[in-house]
Amino acid sequence: MTIFSKIIKGEIPCYKIAEDNNFFAFLDINPLAKGHTLVIPKIEEDYLFNLDDETLAGMIVFSKKVALAIGKTITCNRVGLTVIGLEVPHAHIHLIPITRESDMNFGNAKLKFDKEEMAEIARKIQLAFSI
Repeated sequence: MTIFSKIIKGEIPCYKIAEDNNFFAFLDINPLAKGHTLVIPKIEEDYLFNLDDETLAGMIVFSKKVALAIGKTITCNRVGLTVIGLEVPHAHIHLIPITRESDMNFGNAKLKFDKEEMAEIARKIQLAFSI
């Protein structure tokens, strides 16, 4: 069982943004930017492109809703989307608020926010998602 499956089951805490029957979104604990969010399917699959077409399409549509909520909440030019998928063997999409392309560089230093800041960021994005 992956760490992401444990997050979905509530065995590991997270800063949840949104959830439906098939997908789950939560703040990245090692963010490149304020509001950096991960979107995962609830089924455990290592490689995004091994997902069946319906699940992959649904994941993109769910990610769009999350990205729009991030964009309403976090000051940025766009919300970038990237798929790397090497760090955890569970398909996932990174949604990262950006002002320039270099903001998507995973070699950049990760930001640190305390628990209260992370909870507040999540709360604001959750509110925008539910509108």
